[in-house]
Amino acid sequence: MAAARTEFKRGSRWRGPGSRFRAVGRALRLPVTGTARGIRKATHAHGAGESGLGKLIELHGVNGAGDVMITVALASTVFFSVPTDEARGRVALYLAITMAPFTLLAPVIGPLLDRLPHGRRAAMATAMAARAVLALVLSGAVVTGGIELYPAALGVLVASKAYGVVRSAVVPRLLPPRVSLVKANSRVTLCGLLATGVAAPIGAGLQQVGPRWPLYGAFVIFVAGTVLSFTLPRKVDSSRGEDRALLAADEEHLPGPLRKRGRRPGLRTVGPAVTHALAANAAIRCLTGFLIFFLAFLLRVHPMTGQSAAVSLGIVGVAAGAGNALGTAVGAWLRSRAPEIIIVTVVAIVLGAAVVSAVFFSAFLVACLAAVAGFAQALAKLSLDALIQRDVPEQVRTSAFARSETLLQVSWVLGGAVGIVLPLNGTLGLSVAAAIIAAGWLTTVRGLLDSARHGGRTRPRVA
Repeated sequence: MAAARTEFKRGSRWRGPGSRFRAVGRALRLPVTGTARGIRKATHAHGAGESGLGKLIELHGVNGAGDVMITVALASTVFFSVPTDEARGRVALYLAITMAPFTLLAPVIGPLLDRLPHGRRAAMATAMAARAVLALVLSGAVVTGGIELYPAALGVLVASKAYGVVRSAVVPRLLPPRVSLVKANSRVTLCGLLATGVAAPIGAGLQQVGPRWPLYGAFVIFVAGTVLSFTLPRKVDSSRGEDRALLAADEEHLPGPLRKRGRRPGLRTVGPAVTHALAANAAIRCLTGFLIFFLAFLLRVHPMTGQSAAVSLGIVGVAAGAGNALGTAVGAWLRSRAPEIIIVTVVAIVLGAAVVSAVFFSAFLVACLAAVAGFAQALAKLSLDALIQRDVPEQVRTSAFARSETLLQVSWVLGGAVGIVLPLNGTLGLSVAAAIIAAGWLTTVRGLLDSARHGGRTRPRVA
């Protein structure tokens, strides 16, 4: 018996190296598996795992990582690779070629998806797969400089917006108990921002290897997103229990079986809260488009004191990203506040920051304005999404999202166009920025406050 025990110990010692190799393997996997468990714990918190919202949060992170890979590749091709004067022309051409058709195509996305209530997972997967294929097309175009760069970029933009429209329409079906729409939207958006922050330096590193490599990375990411789209709960595709009531319960727009046969309800039924919120968001989006392009060219010609143009742009970009992340995080924490009040407040804040920056122009105030604009854009957009999800009838909700995204994108392009053609004078530029946001605030503040005052007595708060 003792001999057998001794032989067993010898055998154990003989198998020791294999055990050590397995231990080393576990140690090497620990950072990856530990990070994955941490991400899963965060995304599935507060009932999001049980409701399915956690999987949507993770999918949106994949979406953000893929989009930023393509952005890095295109920015290096269209903007940084040529002199400033030529870059302004190429950026303007890019905006014109991609955005002019987009304004015609985007309104079609919502009505098309309205007719596919049982195909939301497939629609999101298709948007991911389309961008995976287009990333490969762009990988050749960024090297050759061929004309296919622009239609492929347009396709990426349309697919990205189609995904965004479906994602916004899906969130209400995956709400955990006691989680508001603003909070759910902010958690989804925050994950996208964090993924973007992680993927951006990776994409920049791949760009140093070669201009194709960020697009190869985007291809892999979007293929993964295609697969993940089908892991969402089946209730995403189900129309059971959806509220199809309209805002106007008059003889023409009665809900349910009492509704008279007639034409499909139009988007005029969205209500004043949505229209005023959309106008305020359009002003903010116009401001951010203006700042991106104006400051990109201004800091390229007149960088911050003691800094290169690239570092100056990086500082402003980091400030804007930090503000955006902060706005998203604040949206997750807000409670007992009407979305209308949130929008009025953040627009007033960014207006004050723009006026101060115009009067006391300096590099520090420019970075502060970028941060405040990012904060306002994130929080105002979350509030707009919540209003659409709260007030717009289910049967035209995706159309409302599509049209709102179109208006916001066009506003961003208009602001960018002004930023491209404006003389590179800091005080003049920020004065224009203040005028843009002042016009948006003055035309919407009264309507939003009235909507909050009257809506609060008839509809529950959503944040």
